[in-house]
Amino acid sequence: MGPDKPLPFSKDFTSVDDYIDSLLRFSTTSWLFQTLCGGVHILDFYTRTPDLYSTILPETWRTWFKDHDIMDILDLLMREDLGQFDVKDPPSAASIWRGGPAPPEDLLDYIRTIRRHLLVRDFPMTESTGGAQKSTIARHVAVGMKVKKVHEVDNFARYVDGLTTEIAASGKKEITHLVDFGSGQNYLGRALAATPYSKHIVAVESKQHNIEGAKNMDVLAKLVPKPLVMRNKKEFRSLKNSKKEPKPSRRENEPNSDATSVPEPVAKANPEAPCESGECEIVISPSPTATDAASDNVTDRTIVPGSDTATAQDGAVTTTLQIYRDGNGSVQYVEHIIQGGDLSPVVKQILDSSDVKDHNLKPQTKIVEEPSDLTAVPRTKEPNLMVISLHSCGNLVHHGLRSLLLNPAVSAVAMVGCCYNLLTERLGPPTYKLPTLRSNHPRLASTSNAFDPNGFPMSEKLATYSLPHPAPEPSQQSSGSQETLRGLRLNITARMMAVQAPFNWGAADSDLFFTRHFYRALLQRIFLDRGVVAAPTVSASEDSGAVSASGHSSKVNWTPPNGRGPGLSSDGTVTPLTIGTLRKFAYNDFVSYVRAAIAKLTSPNSFCEVDPAFITSNTESLTDDEIREYEAKYREKKKELSVMWALMAFSAGVVEAIIVTDRYLWLKEQEEIETAWAEPVFEYGLSPRNLVVVGIKK
Repeated sequence: MGPDKPLPFSKDFTSVDDYIDSLLRFSTTSWLFQTLCGGVHILDFYTRTPDLYSTILPETWRTWFKDHDIMDILDLLMREDLGQFDVKDPPSAASIWRGGPAPPEDLLDYIRTIRRHLLVRDFPMTESTGGAQKSTIARHVAVGMKVKKVHEVDNFARYVDGLTTEIAASGKKEITHLVDFGSGQNYLGRALAATPYSKHIVAVESKQHNIEGAKNMDVLAKLVPKPLVMRNKKEFRSLKNSKKEPKPSRRENEPNSDATSVPEPVAKANPEAPCESGECEIVISPSPTATDAASDNVTDRTIVPGSDTATAQDGAVTTTLQIYRDGNGSVQYVEHIIQGGDLSPVVKQILDSSDVKDHNLKPQTKIVEEPSDLTAVPRTKEPNLMVISLHSCGNLVHHGLRSLLLNPAVSAVAMVGCCYNLLTERLGPPTYKLPTLRSNHPRLASTSNAFDPNGFPMSEKLATYSLPHPAPEPSQQSSGSQETLRGLRLNITARMMAVQAPFNWGAADSDLFFTRHFYRALLQRIFLDRGVVAAPTVSASEDSGAVSASGHSSKVNWTPPNGRGPGLSSDGTVTPLTIGTLRKFAYNDFVSYVRAAIAKLTSPNSFCEVDPAFITSNTESLTDDEIREYEAKYREKKKELSVMWALMAFSAGVVEAIIVTDRYLWLKEQEEIETAWAEPVFEYGLSPRNLVVVGIKK
């Protein structure tokens, strides 16, 4: 069961252990890799002395980058066949590249090393079929999906269906329900519950508005009938004429409502019964045919807001059990905040929906049957669950993997992660800092001190891995005995870079975000010159144990340019100026960007922690001509920033490999797990976070 290789590593390695050992050794000993992935902050690019570009990169690299276009550099990093540079006969064949000199040999060595440690992202399904497969999602089921989402849902639904079939064929107990962690608008669950798969889905979502949106999409997709609401016309008109609001009869109008429906027999429902409250609500729902046997099956029921059966115990709330008429599948929406992977409240909801006799209809609620040949959700006292997710953010993947151990009913997981920047950190800050790292950057400090047991790394292998102290520059030899450090750490800067997709960068989009980074870094320089922010400076006399590119120990400190002012704390740390997203017009030119950014920081509704009046007083005399002068002065350095960002994004592919490998290792460390693996399930070009992590119990 599973692919031939448990991790999609390069053919340069003979085994998964060989790959993992090399990956950990490189990531903990390469000074340049650690600096590019976690040691560089873009806001420091034009404010630091000496500048980051000349401090980090060798002079031979900088000279070569200067003579080549940024797109050529991107091609060299990610797409060019490096074998051409191995040609030695004639010598000139490998010494010229694209009309200029060949790249320096040490640059080529670094590129080769990064490429070797990247996980292979080729989509095997496409290779085996000679092209993209025809989508299995019907047009009406794909409602609300864009091209990217259709590709993800179609291929992952096919993958999950094949995995459940393989599990059953191996002699294991058949999977009865698929639990979708963080179901959102339930695109994946809707596809799996409809034909041709007809699975039974438990959609676990913490946000009620997402559940309501998903149920509305079920109606738009014509998978369930549209609820028909009927009111007492006389009372409704009377209330309207008296300018009073009628009593709300639909759940979305009730702010304190917790749920809308749970399964219930329909044989006792009487559509002709009078409305005691003066208001009738009729919900047309799919149900089994009206026979004596039908009373044992399941259908929709609307629960009156405030009903005792609306809220389940242990924090799980069942909102609706939808039985699709397009196939025999179903979706049970459960509002629940997952705590560490404990799914016992969710399992309780599944059992409750199987035992429909535990619920009682309220007299205010009536149900009208719609004849149907649909079968109900399987009634079982021993559900066998597989936890799935499509792009679960941050720690949610960790909770899903841990559900294998915390819940006897869960026998398999298949999860695709994303948003590595939202991972928490388990081990705390390292005992040394890289020389280029802003030592008291607020987000670095707050995240590294989280000590979250559910954070990264999960596996004990990474958590106890012996580290050099510090990771030396290749040309620098360590001297003296050092304390043994343990545990591989990835700070938020490294994890943020790991969600980039540099292999998809083209000329137009690359120029766009390079320009945006240039504008933000240059605005920081203006703020520095105006005394709004402080400058990071290097003091060689203060040894932090890290080694700089020049071979000197150094430490990053903050020195306020004009003493301590608003925005600076008593210990010299700086409150960050977070600008966030601006409107599209702000990126038309640098003047527009500066004006829009300052306006956002100084607006009455600004969340900036620095006093807006202080920012205004320091920037109100800034003219458009001065802004243009800044742009002209630093225009040549825009390429330097672009080169650095390209190197950072390219190198951060190894960071993603470390995170995926950590999850695989954690599964392998558990005695209860029989097999585990990771493999790509989408096309990288459409969905860069395309690696699924699978674990199956013994």
